Amino acid sequence: MEAGKVEKRREQRATSGWEPVNYLRSTPRIMTREKIQEHITNQNPKSHMLKDPKDKLANLLNSKSPTRVFTETNHSQGEAPALSRNPGSPTIQLIEKQQGTKILFRKFSETNWSVDIQPLNKSLVTDSKWKRIDATQEKRRSFLQEFCKKYGGVSRPQSHVFHMVSRIYVEDKHKILYCEVPKAGCSNWKRILMVLNGLAPSAYNISHDAVHYGKHLKKLDSFDLKGIYSRLNTYTKAVFVRDPMERLVSAFRDKFEHPNSYYHPVFGKAIIKKYRPNACEEALNNGSGVKFREFIHYLLDSHRPVGMDIHWEKVSKLCYPCLIHYDFVGKFETLEEDANYFLQLIGAPKELKFPNFKDRHSSDKRTNAQVVGQYLKDLTRTERQLIYDFYYLDYLMFNYTTPFL
Repeated sequence: MEAGKVEKRREQRATSGWEPVNYLRSTPRIMTREKIQEHITNQNPKSHMLKDPKDKLANLLNSKSPTRVFTETNHSQGEAPALSRNPGSPTIQLIEKQQGTKILFRKFSETNWSVDIQPLNKSLVTDSKWKRIDATQEKRRSFLQEFCKKYGGVSRPQSHVFHMVSRIYVEDKHKILYCEVPKAGCSNWKRILMVLNGLAPSAYNISHDAVHYGKHLKKLDSFDLKGIYSRLNTYTKAVFVRDPMERLVSAFRDKFEHPNSYYHPVFGKAIIKKYRPNACEEALNNGSGVKFREFIHYLLDSHRPVGMDIHWEKVSKLCYPCLIHYDFVGKFETLEEDANYFLQLIGAPKELKFPNFKDRHSSDKRTNAQVVGQYLKDLTRTERQLIYDFYYLDYLMFNYTTPFL
């Protein structure tokens, strides 16, 4: 069966019966230090647009139910997972917690989430050509550290530990934790992790399906609490990010401008039904042809007909960068040099280089600022401002320039 059939069935009931709502409001953005701090330390959100933007961040975090995040890789056979006998499965982890790991869980939950970061181990870097990249890296780490000190506080997170680490991939041989941010080079990073794991001789021979559906790589939430805790404290943690507007447009182009057996029926049909007046029968049946403005209306709607997706979810909710203290902050804009410097830091084989090919739709022009401008020109100034507000924390945390709106 196609990936995502389970999610598709669950969401079918959510795509009908919605009345038009005023989901776009021309209101000024008011971000106080207190609201940003709440957002960072209590990330368990359902992202809704509010009448009063002063209440926006607080509302995102008061919800007790977890964010529904759809991914192509969950239940790739189209069936809900059976109760697993694997000792590392989440099911067994919960049983173990009930039978004797409550003390460890309490210890983890009560950890003082300080924002101090450890210096990178540069003993394996011998080439002087990395000095400039190293200086940039130190500035990024320092900026994020200072941001988290100013706004993050030391409050313990409300999100469940397993949810917090669910996007983090583990490579035990080189002691790496990599937080996956879709549309920021994650496919090629998974290829690198597979090579480091000894699962493939070269990153260039690994197909897209093997990367995303092969289940070759371990995630941090597959370990018990002790395993999670020890790795977070001893492994080199990396996150790679991207300008939020570019990442959003890249996700739209990938998922909605090309044939897709998951995103069109699950997201496309719901988006067209709610946001396109007098939609034709064909569009309602197959979900193809979603327009960028319709996609933005879905993104900003407080009553989305389908939930969020990791490809356009905020980095602050995927990787928790003020709660999990990343040792390395790479950027898509300097992906190749950042990645190759990181490989030097962790002692990867000298012949291993980060691949620079486009994973899919190789004939398409890469999404850059010029391409983004072509998409944004069809939106109103209010819509553009609301997109910026939506990704405001990502812009702040990673020191991205405010876009021209």
